[in-house]
Amino acid sequence: MLETIVFARKELRHNSTFDVVETAQKEFDLGMLMFFDQLVSHTARIFPDNTALIHKQTSLNYLALDNWVSDVAQGLVALGVRRGDRVAVFLPKQMETIVSLFAISRANGVFVPVNFVLKAPQVMHILNDCKVKILVTSRDRLKMLSSVLEQCPSIEHIILVDKLPDSDVTSLPASLFNDMTRSSVPSISKTDNDLAAILYTSGSTGRPKGVMLSHRNLIAGAHSVASYLENTDKDVILALLPLSFDYGLSQLTTSFLVGATCVLMDYFLANDVVKTVQLHQVTGLAAVPPLWQQLMKAKWPEQATQQLRYYTNSGGAMPAVTLRRIRDTFPQAAPYLMYGLTEAFRSTYLPPDMVDERLGSMGKAIPNAEIMVVRQDGSECEPGEPGELVHRGPHVSLGYWNDPTKTAERFKPVPGKRDGLVLTEIAVWSGDTVKKDCDGYLYFVGRTDEMIKTSGNRVSPMEIEEAFYQGAEELAEVVATGVPDVELGQAIAVLAVVKEGLVPDQHTILNKCKKSLPNFMHPKYFEIRENLPRNPNGKVDRSLLSKEMKEKYGNE
Repeated sequence: MLETIVFARKELRHNSTFDVVETAQKEFDLGMLMFFDQLVSHTARIFPDNTALIHKQTSLNYLALDNWVSDVAQGLVALGVRRGDRVAVFLPKQMETIVSLFAISRANGVFVPVNFVLKAPQVMHILNDCKVKILVTSRDRLKMLSSVLEQCPSIEHIILVDKLPDSDVTSLPASLFNDMTRSSVPSISKTDNDLAAILYTSGSTGRPKGVMLSHRNLIAGAHSVASYLENTDKDVILALLPLSFDYGLSQLTTSFLVGATCVLMDYFLANDVVKTVQLHQVTGLAAVPPLWQQLMKAKWPEQATQQLRYYTNSGGAMPAVTLRRIRDTFPQAAPYLMYGLTEAFRSTYLPPDMVDERLGSMGKAIPNAEIMVVRQDGSECEPGEPGELVHRGPHVSLGYWNDPTKTAERFKPVPGKRDGLVLTEIAVWSGDTVKKDCDGYLYFVGRTDEMIKTSGNRVSPMEIEEAFYQGAEELAEVVATGVPDVELGQAIAVLAVVKEGLVPDQHTILNKCKKSLPNFMHPKYFEIRENLPRNPNGKVDRSLLSKEMKEKYGNE
């Protein structure tokens, strides 16, 4: 039995965006939405008794959720959160995680969701990179971070969702999530172009970069996706993917936009997903190709499949054999094959009725977006000619946090001259090579950089290499690359050279280095060699090694 949390119906608090309005017909004016936290407050006025969230044995309706968000927002203000302050949330998917994201927004802060599977070095990088002021986490995760907290000087306060920490874990002041002093949220002038969130995504060089999303980006993304998925308040959407992943966050925003129910679940076992889909009669299911492949190994009874209305795929091309299995498993559900990038939230989708006719296509632009395929000089490619995918529209983010150089590389003027316009419009140049057919349907060709796409995650080779250098002092050179893999999309292969005079122990080195990397960054293949090939400039020949590893290990 679900334990339902329901607050007695009452007038919403004064710091909600709009006054309470009794509406007999419950018209849902989505055009009124401008800010992220309004996805809760506005929906709470239209569908107060609709179930907003389900987590394990607990459910929460929209009115209760909105009141809880207001309480926590007031607590954040009392702790000193001011406009633009970054507040990180380092938790698995649970009620407090969702409340935190919206409360941070309502307190005029910027939320930074941190993938709960990350290890201390990766979390420390995020906390320091965007100078997080307050960290919301749990006691066990705080203990895991104890060795790096002193190296995070910007953090002023810790909020724990369960118990206060032991004195030896941190000297920072700490509060309990539901036991904070409250202070009214100040009314300030802001626009929907203000910074709302920072999502960290790996780049082709170095550590993850913080993609800055405005309120407009988040609301426009929810509008676009919900429109072509035809979401309504009757939907039950399962949130399996991390909320630090734009695709995962989208399950939440599209649910709340229309008053649907979002079921929170962190993926562990495929059979648990089957039980959850059946128990809650899920109508919408989203996953990435490696996760779909795992889900298709489970046994799906008819009671778990008959209610599903649609399923979606992003984060990599869906293998044809996997898609066939999914369609056989969910014969009544509509497949939506999509493409997106964090820098623009979502870019394309293939309508279900085109899946057979346009095999392998990633579709066309989502509503309210324009997708172009261009040459290096910005001129438009002909049908069948490979070029870079460029996205323009309200989904284009605000760039990378505190990194003008990398921002300038990816965020550039919209190709083509538009008569009469004086100001320069910025588009995001994806770094992905695609081509279009004569009817404008897009097909993925490949990456223009060295990013590894594994288990739906974008991984930087340099980030893996750095972890190996730090984890094993005996290594002189390290190169990481991706190889085609049926299960993972791409598997990680690492080649290393040991310093002169040292005897390599491959097993020991690998185990040491794995300790500082989350599971999805663990290499599937690891080799120690006497030397690595070099190009005429004396640098390690990465392209040659990549080709060699693909030929040796690639099983796609």
